[in-house]
Amino acid sequence: MPNSLAIDYTVLADAELVDLARRGRREAYRQIVQRGNQRLFRIARSVLDDDAEAEDAVQEAYMHAFAKLDGFRGEASLLTWLTRIVLNEAYARRRQRHAVVGVEQIEAAQSGDSQVLAFPNKFGAEDPAAGATRAQMRELIERAVDRLPEPFRVVFVMRQVEECSVEETASALGIRAETVKTRLHRARRLLHSALQENLASALTGAFPFLGARCERMTATVMARLPASVD
Repeated sequence: MPNSLAIDYTVLADAELVDLARRGRREAYRQIVQRGNQRLFRIARSVLDDDAEAEDAVQEAYMHAFAKLDGFRGEASLLTWLTRIVLNEAYARRRQRHAVVGVEQIEAAQSGDSQVLAFPNKFGAEDPAAGATRAQMRELIERAVDRLPEPFRVVFVMRQVEECSVEETASALGIRAETVKTRLHRARRLLHSALQENLASALTGAFPFLGARCERMTATVMARLPASVD
């Protein structure tokens, strides 16, 4: 095998990274972690509603994934496989915190005109600089998404924020595709009145987990991996 310094891990396909990681190449697993951090943090946070606990959940999920690499068969994408592991970890933590309200109760509550979210009627009268406006809008979106009922919030983050397909979302959550569509529709309905046309343009920056935070997560995960020889 070529010296690890000669390999550009950033350009390798997921299957190649998995193969190298199975053979003890730590840099391959580092690349897997860096590719997954943003999505997996967002999804864990959509379940747990807490930044610190979401980070812990993702770290534990990476440990589980590393131990199960031999079980990855490629039937789904690597990121979908990791997403399922993160969801299992996040839901396990959520169950430990408190009993989850049944989704049927939540959906029944949404069938009428009941209001779950309370937003300001007006998004300020000032006309700040574009950057400040985007930051304010992102904060508003994050608060609004946090207040969605959890089953709607997870679907919304996966479909609208992470742009997962209906099929991938349904597979990861173990629900029907039609259920994904229904929950996304209801989540959008709850958000639309407050966010209106600003929603789509501001979503790409919501719940950022890049830069220093991504590096910190990667370093923590790598430090927990068993030592291996490249």
